[in-house]
Amino acid sequence: MAREIEWTDSEEIGIQLQEKFPDTDPYTVRFTDLHRYVTELPGFAGDPAKSNEGILEAIQKAWHEEYEDAK
Repeated sequence: MAREIEWTDSEEIGIQLQEKFPDTDPYTVRFTDLHRYVTELPGFAGDPAKSNEGILEAIQKAWHEEYEDAK
């Protein structure tokens, strides 16, 4: 069984978001949408109320690195 994902797992979240949305530039995604995308990932077990701007920025950055690598 895959381990549960928490808000602090930004690299893993970035990988999964890149796999789910391969044609989306992460820097075009609003934080409200990014929050929803993360909470809908399989295996995500974090408390939806525990995110903040810094956490979402870290996830967006990790996702962007995956996005750039995939080009």
